[in-house]
Amino acid sequence: MSELKSSQAIGVFDSGLGGISVIRALMDLLPHEHLVYFGDTARVPYGSKSKETVIRFSHQISAFLREKQVKMIVVACNTASAVALESLQASFNIPIVGVIKPGSGAAVNSADNGRIGVIGTASTIRSGAYRAAIRELAPHMEVMDQPCPLLVPLVEEDWPHDGVVKQVLQSYLKSFEANKPDSLILGCTHYPYLKPVIQEVIGEKVRLIDSGEETAAEVQDVLENLGLLNHETGDPGKHEFFVSDFPQKFEETATRFLGRSLQNLFKVELEVLESYK
Repeated sequence: MSELKSSQAIGVFDSGLGGISVIRALMDLLPHEHLVYFGDTARVPYGSKSKETVIRFSHQISAFLREKQVKMIVVACNTASAVALESLQASFNIPIVGVIKPGSGAAVNSADNGRIGVIGTASTIRSGAYRAAIRELAPHMEVMDQPCPLLVPLVEEDWPHDGVVKQVLQSYLKSFEANKPDSLILGCTHYPYLKPVIQEVIGEKVRLIDSGEETAAEVQDVLENLGLLNHETGDPGKHEFFVSDFPQKFEETATRFLGRSLQNLFKVELEVLESYK
C-alpha cells in the first residue's frame, strides 16, 4: 500500500441509493476527503440475488473504483459486506471496509440488557453476518433478526412514511414486540432514511444503530492509522458520482438525501461495467 497517497479519493459503492447515507456521514466527519461513489442502479436490489452474483457485481465495481485511483473502498451495501467483503479484501491491495463490523460494535456497546435486533435484506439476514460479528465481540448477546425485503424499493420510490411504509414496518417489527431489543441495527444503508418511522414503530427506548455513521468513524480510524487522512485545509473535498442507470432519478433522490446538489454525476454503461473482472 506504499504507493497510496492521502490526496487520493475514497471509493464507496452500494447497490443503489442507500450508500448515500454513508457518503453523507463521510462528508460530515471528513469534509476534506475526496469521494467517488458508485450506485449500481441498473441491478438494484442486491438483497434478492445469489451470493455468487453479488460477489461478481462487487468485484466489477471495485475494479472500476480502483481504476479511479481510490486509496480505499467502502462497501456501503450490507448485502455485499455480508457476502463479498472477504473476497474483495483478498483480491485488492488497498484497505476495504464494510458496514457490518462497525454497526455490530456500536450495537454491542449499547446493549445493556444483552439483546440486539437486526433488520436487513433477505440476503444479509440469511448470511448470518451480523450474528457472527456480534457473537465474536460478545458471545453472550441475544441476537434477533428480521428480513425486511420491501423496505429498499419503498425508499427508492420515496413512498410516504405515514402510509404503506408504516404498515409494512409494523408487520416486520412485530417480531420484536414480545422481547424488545436494547438496540436495533439498521442493517441496510437505505434504512436510515426511515429512522423517524422506525423509531416510532419500535419504541423510543430502543436505540437505532446507523451503520453509515459507525462506518465513517471506522474509515477515519483506518486512514489515520495508515497515515492516509487528507489533512488539506480550505476547500472541501471534491466528489464524483457514477450510476449504472437512471441518473436523473438518482440525482433527484440523492440531492434530497444529502441536502445539497450533486456535481459530477455520470452514467456507466453495463457493458463497460461487466468488462471488469
